[in-house]
Amino acid sequence: MPLETLIFTLRRQKVLLDADLAALYAVPTKALNQAVKRNAERFPPDFVFRILPREMADLRSQFVAAGEQDPARQYDGALRSQFVTLNSGRGRHRKYPPYAFTEHGAIMAATVLNSPRAISMSLYVVRTFIQMREPITANADILKRLAEIDHTLLKHDTSLQIIWRELQPLLRPAPASPKRQIGFHAK
Repeated sequence: MPLETLIFTLRRQKVLLDADLAALYAVPTKALNQAVKRNAERFPPDFVFRILPREMADLRSQFVAAGEQDPARQYDGALRSQFVTLNSGRGRHRKYPPYAFTEHGAIMAATVLNSPRAISMSLYVVRTFIQMREPITANADILKRLAEIDHTLLKHDTSLQIIWRELQPLLRPAPASPKRQIGFHAK
């Protein structure tokens, strides 16, 4: 299964669930979570966080409708479902909400696990996160260029309006001069 299907957006961050990361690193989820707890100082909130109960409820509601929806669909603009991962049975009946690991948290988890498999897979995880970030960077460059073009067009629009105002008097027809009458006229 491609790693991109395991990464989803939660709280405006790309994350991996603890069960998926443990499977990648070939360790039990419990061992991964214990390593995180033992090394809590290495895992600040921007590296790893617990999924909130309401976020978990959102995920659970997607388990039921998994067959009816597109797996790549954004949920409420912030949460992409993990149909394949979560339908496989992992994490469905957990006592505690799972941890969500950001890119940096996934790398740190590999360092605290210190297994050859974890180290090799951490490279794979990093490359996947980078690959997912590239289109976003390309879009940002395009948006920046469009803003520059818009600014230039606004300047040109202002210049054209000034030119139009100056040309208006010249475009009006000259007033008709009185016709000269033929013959002798007495005043």
